Amino acid sequence: MRNLLKCFVFCAAAMLASTYAFAQDSPKPNYGGPEDLYQKLGDNGSGGAAPRRDLSGFWAGMVAQKLNPVPTMTPWGQEQFQQHKTNAQYPVAESNDPLKGCDPLGFPRSMLFMTRGIAFSQMPGRVIEMFQFNRVWREIWTDGRPLPKSVGGNSSDAPDPRWYGYSVGRWEDDYTFVVDTVGSDDRSWLDNAGHPHSAELRVQERFKRVDHNNLEVTIRIDDPKTYAKPFVITTANFKWIPGQEFEEQFCVPSEEADYQKLIGEPAAHGAK
Repeated sequence: MRNLLKCFVFCAAAMLASTYAFAQDSPKPNYGGPEDLYQKLGDNGSGGAAPRRDLSGFWAGMVAQKLNPVPTMTPWGQEQFQQHKTNAQYPVAESNDPLKGCDPLGFPRSMLFMTRGIAFSQMPGRVIEMFQFNRVWREIWTDGRPLPKSVGGNSSDAPDPRWYGYSVGRWEDDYTFVVDTVGSDDRSWLDNAGHPHSAELRVQERFKRVDHNNLEVTIRIDDPKTYAKPFVITTANFKWIPGQEFEEQFCVPSEEADYQKLIGEPAAHGAK
């Protein structure tokens, strides 16, 4: 019952955050209450100068990042968008948000939603980024390799798309780490508002270590199959976690199924 109760809280938070993210035409303050770790760390100061070329450690963010409006969608993008039923528009039982079944958030949605905690570990030839939500991680290669080409193509050597794509990173200067990603599986949504992306999506993240305790992340979207022009979807801020500890936070399929049976389906029937 304790875990089921936690699922109820999680699902309610997810629905609230989805509602927030859908209203992107007039951005509002980030979702999250005063007890968020991000808020608690707001008075910790700069912590002094940032170390050179180092993101290592644990960082706290908001539950859902504030998103910029998306540009005009292509006919293909609009067609996909109209098929997506978000928790903000439909009863939970009728939503087709992939997260409803505990599918992976995928990338870049994982950097826009459930970003209470991320962490970086720098290793020879790669940086590992870890996410508190669902305890997943992604590899960012720093060994000079190029991004794969023709992801999802028909040739025998074309790699398959991945939920979190293929990423390579480089230091632009001592405090700015730039990551380029291709090949994100188009079954994932771009954001909580249900905006789509294609397998042709290219994402660039710029991680700027402002000082020891503050990290600024700008995320740029380039998907000509879906959007008329490239755009910056968010500029997010993260704060250093002194205790360096994550909570355990999972989307558990069995608990999600119980939630649908006990809460979601009865609520949907009552709304008709």
